[in-house]
Amino acid sequence: MSEWVRRVSAAVAAGALGVSLAACGEPDDNAPHPGEQTPKLMLLRLATTDAISSLDPAGKYDVGSRTVQANLYQTLLTILPDKPTPVPDAADCQFDSPTTYTCSLKEHLTFPNGHELTSSDVKFSFDRLVRLKTPGGAAALFSSVKSVSTPDELTAVFNLTSPDARLPYLLTTTASSIVDEESYPANKLLDTKAMGSGPYQLAAYKPGTEVTLTKFSGYRGPRAAQNDGVTISLMKDSNALYQAVTTGKADLAFHGFGPSLLDKLRKSDQVQVVEAGSAEIRLFAFQMKSLLARKPAVRRAVAQLIDRPAIAKKAYGDHVSPLYSVVPPGYGGQADAFKMEYKQPNKVAAAAILKEANIAVPVPLTVGWTPSQYGVGAKAEVLELKRQLEASGLFRVTLRGAEWPQYQELTKSGAYDMYQAGWTPSYPDADDYLTPFVTDIPFQNGYRSAAATKLLQQERTEQNGLKRDELIGQLQGVIAREAPAIPSWQARVAVVATKDLENLKTALDPLSFLYLSGLRR
Repeated sequence: MSEWVRRVSAAVAAGALGVSLAACGEPDDNAPHPGEQTPKLMLLRLATTDAISSLDPAGKYDVGSRTVQANLYQTLLTILPDKPTPVPDAADCQFDSPTTYTCSLKEHLTFPNGHELTSSDVKFSFDRLVRLKTPGGAAALFSSVKSVSTPDELTAVFNLTSPDARLPYLLTTTASSIVDEESYPANKLLDTKAMGSGPYQLAAYKPGTEVTLTKFSGYRGPRAAQNDGVTISLMKDSNALYQAVTTGKADLAFHGFGPSLLDKLRKSDQVQVVEAGSAEIRLFAFQMKSLLARKPAVRRAVAQLIDRPAIAKKAYGDHVSPLYSVVPPGYGGQADAFKMEYKQPNKVAAAAILKEANIAVPVPLTVGWTPSQYGVGAKAEVLELKRQLEASGLFRVTLRGAEWPQYQELTKSGAYDMYQAGWTPSYPDADDYLTPFVTDIPFQNGYRSAAATKLLQQERTEQNGLKRDELIGQLQGVIAREAPAIPSWQARVAVVATKDLENLKTALDPLSFLYLSGLRR
């Protein structure tokens, strides 16, 4: 029997069984009893300024799209709010060898259309992601996967070209969502429709305007919906977002509030504001094409002087958190390496570093910044940095600003000794914060370190979790000592909601999208 015929037969059989039970007069416990009112559906309304580019997980990997995809589709593994490591969603997975990762699917998984979810769908989903290679998509994340094999309907085996300890974390991303192979074309995207096995199913979609999700009762995983559905309305700006949540047009609002509006909402007795650490970080990177930046003593002296709490307060009104490692808190192996290496800001210690290297002071330092990519606080941030460095008497700082396209070229060409930079990872693992600095992609600042490269390779292939965390900690220590980049702050992600809405904290994902299934009144 063909796969298609088998699936349709199963769906028909299930439907026939339901009809026969009803015909036999079996009571329906979910039906309202005589005299009782039908329970009112718990339907929520979300407002956001995010744009949604695609409902297809093989499409662009942007935040707005991920919020929808994370709720429509199921992944093999997921990361829950109280667990830093992946846990089963559609499957239980393990390494059978350093290059063989086997996932055993739960039995009786289905899509909303009644089709069974099998290992064939898993293979199709990954093969399709890699085949399409959508610009702005996430296919490159799975470069270590040589193939996916399906020894039986409930087993999917990832065959790797080389050991990759990141794979369990990659399998939690929306890029690894499982789609129904009978509903998706193999060679093109399906941007405006969706068929996944997540907590919700797609009820309606008006591109650029609104998405309506309804609860999928057939979902079998740890994120079962506690509400009956969510309508996501796309707002044009922060003022529209503010109006929606304060006038009762939305139950919660997300992404788009500036610091002043958030402060205003915090003082309101109409709403609640819940914040959590975001995956986005900001830092100052050194460009090794600069002769000055190549000197470790210069980099270390700057690292010894920078006062992060002052930057967070003066430039961002404490709406960001001081950051002491290129890996923010909450990730396995994270260590506040810069705090351990440099303790508190100290101009005497910084002067000693420069003196030992025979570097005359004040050191002339050119710092690049851009207003268009990094927001209204970017200028205030570099002004505070300049103030701190020059107050020590050890540096003379020249600030040079440029709009984003030109800024990107100038940072690569070596026009700045040090420049403002930001990073948001693609997958929830410390590795994606470390790789950009060690491999020089995408920062292209010319940093090379044999010690850092060795540790990066070791942590990627180490399958013992505790040993891997130790290697990740050591690698952060190397980056702190050599200071190719100095972390400044970690962003916060905030959601504003009516007073009666529960479980907001667990809805916030560090990668800046929302899991909606836990929300309830």
